Formats: sequence, C-alpha cells, structure tokens
Amino acid sequence: MASIWVGPRGTIKDYPGFSPSVDAEAIRKAIRGLGTDEKTLINILTERSNAQRQLIVKQYQAAYEQELKDDLKGDLSGHFEHVMVALVTAPALFDAKQLKKSMKGTGTDEDALIEILTTRSSRQMKEISQAYYTVYKKSLGDDISSETSGDFRKALLTLADGRRDESLKVDEHLAKKGAQILYNAGENKWGTDEDKFTEVLCLRSFPQLKLTFDEYRNISQKDIEDSIKGELSGHFEDLLLAIVHCARNTPAFLAERLHQALKGAGTDEFTLNRIMVSRSEIDLLDIRHEFKKHYGYSLYSAIQSDTSGDYRTVLLKICGEDD
Repeated sequence: MASIWVGPRGTIKDYPGFSPSVDAEAIRKAIRGLGTDEKTLINILTERSNAQRQLIVKQYQAAYEQELKDDLKGDLSGHFEHVMVALVTAPALFDAKQLKKSMKGTGTDEDALIEILTTRSSRQMKEISQAYYTVYKKSLGDDISSETSGDFRKALLTLADGRRDESLKVDEHLAKKGAQILYNAGENKWGTDEDKFTEVLCLRSFPQLKLTFDEYRNISQKDIEDSIKGELSGHFEDLLLAIVHCARNTPAFLAERLHQALKGAGTDEFTLNRIMVSRSEIDLLDIRHEFKKHYGYSLYSAIQSDTSGDYRTVLLKICGEDD
C-alpha cells in the first residue's frame, strides 16, 4: 500500500537491507556513549525513510523502554535537536504539531498556517486532523476558529476539512464556469463576493484550477493573481495567492518559502526544518530545481552558507546533493 506521504521526487528513499534492531542498537550506543556520536545519529536518521524510522522508534521503545525522541531531546539541543526529533516523528503528527506551534502563544504565524494548509492533499489533511485531535484533545478546526477571523478563517477551515477534489481529470466546461464565477465575484461587480473565491479556490483540484486560471485570463484579460491583489487584502489575500501559486507549481511555492527562510539577517529555522523534513520524501528534488531556476544558486549552497555545525550537516544530508 503506497503511503500518501511519499511521492516520486523525494531525496530520501527506503534504505535497502534495513534492520530496525541493528539501527536501534547503533542509535542507543551513539546516545549512551561517552559524548554523543552525532555523526552516527545523522547518518542513520537521514538515510532511512520515515516509515523505516517509525520501525526504529518502535524497536527502540521495546528494547530500552525509552522513547527515542525523549532521548534525542535529552542529548541534543537547539535547531539540531528540533530537526532530529522531526525526522523520527510520523508525518501527520509532525504537521499537527507544526500547526499547533503556529497558533500557540502570542500572535499567530499565519504564513506557516497558509503553507501547511495549501500544500497538503485532502487525504493528508484528514490524517493531520486525526493526529491533532489525538494529541491535543481539541479539533484543529476549533483552534483555527479561535485564532483567526473573517474570510481568512472561513477559507482555512475549508482547507482543514480536506474537501478539495483530488482527481486529476479536468473538465473544460467546469473551468469556464469557475472562471466566470470568479470574474463575477470580483472584477465584474461593485464590491467583492469573497465566499465565491473561497469556494472555487479551496475545493477544486489543482489541475482543474490551472485550467480555470487560463479561462479566467481569456474572460478578464487579467491574471487571477492581479485580480486577487486588486480585490482582496490581508491574510485572506495571502492565502488565496498561495493557493494559486501551489495550483500552478507547488515546488516553486515551497522554493520561495525556503528562499525567504534563508535570506536576510536571521534564518527562519521553523520554516526551514518543516519544509526540508516534510518534503524530503515527496518533491524535494523538484523544490531544489525550482530554487536554482528562480534564484540562480542552489538550495544546497544557501543552506551551507546560512547554517553551521551538526545542524548544517543534517540539513545538507536531507537536501541530497548540490545543483
């Protein structure tokens, strides 16, 4: 059964000749020995798929009656610790925790919410919602509702529901209708009908939306992005632009997020870790390609110049090679 968390364009694949007990023992030694053997930890965890890491976690717990993540937390620190714990976390649970962190404390990290909710498939969203409820005893929708408002809230809730059509078939007639709905909801009327934008952009499949945007251009002589910028504002605008970007090219959208995380004075490790880990088995090769295409230098070199130590080592291993 193919996992919904694995795609054809990842940098990390299943390790051949995998043995959870051999790995669990090597990891235990690396943590327990005099001084931590970071190199062994990095090599094992970045050279196994997430499914394999989950088996190591089980084996570790059975053999040592300890949670591997707790031992990693006890032994490592800082950004390095965060990325290593992320690697041993099941994908749906990892996303659930990232969503919680985005809404915790003072201020909401809207960009992180937008990124996660626009790039996950409907089936992934259903698993994330289940994981969220299991861990926090509260529904993801309830937390989104209390942390956001207005049209932004409505659209996020629609995405969190995982109701976007997943079929790859496109319907030209529906695309024409969708384009007309968007045109009538914005450019073609006094004021804007936000609900119509949410309905089309949050429920139709990405291939269907691509065709809809082509039709939109035919009707209005404008790109949908320009209409959204002209008609809407705030986080709602940001969210819809993100959906359009993802529908056109998800790896390019994530490459842009990485570029923002890596440029300027400080590094945004929260975003960097999330994208590197969560896309490492899905489309990180494509993200690397888009990064190089848009910015003229490789993701590998950006990570290299912006991070250091064991943290840099593990990110470069996830990245794969230089482009």
